[in-house]
Amino acid sequence: MDARLALLQLGTLLGLLYLALELTAELTSAEEVYTNTWAVHIEGGPQEADRIARKHGFINHGNVSSTAVDSMCILRKRAERRNTHANVCVRWAEQQVSRRRKKRDVYTEPSDPKFPQQWYLSNPSQADLNAKGAWSQGYTGRGVVVTILDDGIEKDHPDLATNYDPEASYDVNDGDSDPQPRYTQRNENRHGTRCAGEVAAAANNNVCGVGVAYNTKIGGVRMLDGEVTDMVEAHSLSLNSQHIHIYSASWGPEDDGKTVDGPAKLAKEAFLRGVTEGRGGLGSIFVWASGNGGREKDSCNCDGYTNSIYTLSISSTTQYGMVPWYSEACSSTLATTFSSGNPNEKQIVTTDLRQKCTDSHTGTSASAPLAAGIIALALEANMNLTWRDMQHLVVRTSHPAHLSTDDWSTNGVGRRVSHSYGYGLLDAGAMVALAQNWTSVDPQHQCVLTMLSEPRDISSRLLFSKTLDACWGKPEYVSSLEHVQARLTLSYNHRGNLAIHLISPLGTRSTLLAPRPKDYSSEGFNDWAFMTTHSWDEDPRGEWTLEIENVSEQGHDYGNRTCVPSYPSSHTPDAPSSSSLMLFVACCSVSTSFCGQCAHSLSSLESQVCLRWPLSIARLCSLSLNMVKAFLNFGYVTVVRYSSTVYSLFRAK
Repeated sequence: MDARLALLQLGTLLGLLYLALELTAELTSAEEVYTNTWAVHIEGGPQEADRIARKHGFINHGNVSSTAVDSMCILRKRAERRNTHANVCVRWAEQQVSRRRKKRDVYTEPSDPKFPQQWYLSNPSQADLNAKGAWSQGYTGRGVVVTILDDGIEKDHPDLATNYDPEASYDVNDGDSDPQPRYTQRNENRHGTRCAGEVAAAANNNVCGVGVAYNTKIGGVRMLDGEVTDMVEAHSLSLNSQHIHIYSASWGPEDDGKTVDGPAKLAKEAFLRGVTEGRGGLGSIFVWASGNGGREKDSCNCDGYTNSIYTLSISSTTQYGMVPWYSEACSSTLATTFSSGNPNEKQIVTTDLRQKCTDSHTGTSASAPLAAGIIALALEANMNLTWRDMQHLVVRTSHPAHLSTDDWSTNGVGRRVSHSYGYGLLDAGAMVALAQNWTSVDPQHQCVLTMLSEPRDISSRLLFSKTLDACWGKPEYVSSLEHVQARLTLSYNHRGNLAIHLISPLGTRSTLLAPRPKDYSSEGFNDWAFMTTHSWDEDPRGEWTLEIENVSEQGHDYGNRTCVPSYPSSHTPDAPSSSSLMLFVACCSVSTSFCGQCAHSLSSLESQVCLRWPLSIARLCSLSLNMVKAFLNFGYVTVVRYSSTVYSLFRAK
């Protein structure tokens, strides 16, 4: 737990030290909120203050006044009220109390012509995103920077020009600083401009409507209007990460019900670097649309962007609180905002290409920018929020009420959660209110556990349970969950017939994968991390159950052997820990060294070129040793390793 000590010198050797400790605020009987800061007097000037700070594990933040002081003693690192000081060396010290102070400006509704049509921001007769609840508290996104990763942004649009930020913009496709969209007769490059208006369209300028955070600075990265490579994605995700606070993305792999794809090496590194180094170490905030493959029975857990612990995945609901026809259900979705629905339901009002306005923005593409705007409001309320703090705020303030679906369930800590909606509809007013006095969560740890190391046959149904201790007694111990990942490797001749469920010790059942009727692939899964947020704040210690089911009506599908290890979480044994548990699930007869998929994971074989063998994994699993020897006689392959009839084939050097 870091503690921070602040001292500013105002011309004398006497100064007021400001101690900022990472503490948990508590309510006293008088309902006062004690913050994570202390003020004390000390004699000796900034050098002495620095010395004392270093000696006792504090960080010097600077002097706030020239009040005379005598000395200082070390304060306890606990967030509780102290009326007396046990050590007489302290002349004065005081834990700071959060005091309610209200801005004395008068809130008025935006006068923009389309604002009355923005039903999702303000709707007296139905549920809305409670944007007015945040605005009335004085928060409009001022000081926050959001960028839209898309096909460009019309920076001179009259409703965007005021808030446009060139430092949050770039044209990755053409390699220059101008993100202006490429204009065509069909206006297909309108997507980014529409998303930008949802976040930061200016207020009270007599143009179109307003953004949910209408004083936020907005940028755009043109990266989808050309060949999209790993390098393009990584460049976009890491653009000016000390200036940009929030990245909003409404794109991903094909939503066709059969694709399993996600970020490659460079993009993965960009995500990790963003959350660890972005915003001065607080972490870049990545907001992602969950996907539009509902009609194809797709699963957003097969999308490695929305399925990442580093992204805040947002789904959609319609004007009347129904699941849209395009929406994908999965356990990685964290929350929901509004978007389009059936023809009789309204859509989203926003900026459009050629300096126009539209009232027909649709899909989860429209949902993610609304979430990015709400997050900008919360960030203005507390600029010290980390990327994980923001996810905690979303979980705690989202509302399941008014959202209709048949899969609402109550998790192990009493929260309602759904695969269609996550924890429910975002509430801007509630997020801002909670953000103001939020105490940051402790650093993230990761606990890696092995559930199963031996192969198992899937057959028609595989059920495996194991009691895990969540690294109890170790530095990486996790007592309270955030994300749970199950990493899975398996071969199966008809991947779309598989359903995978994970059941936590407190009984929360997460559907990691629902059947996908259009997925006829025999490639299986190669170290794929399925993620769930449904066990947030649960104690991970106890019996975990993994269920893999073949839902084929014919019953002729086959897949061989399953291994299950386990994966990351965070926190120390002497403090409450909340983080991401990861369960390694290595399933099936073909190991992670299978051709074309994971030669890179075998360090001893990195110099070999994998042979992309024209056989399905299932057929490969059934090869006999004699058949492999026959292949060897032709000089085409080398047997790298085998277990039973499991072989990994590589081209010889």
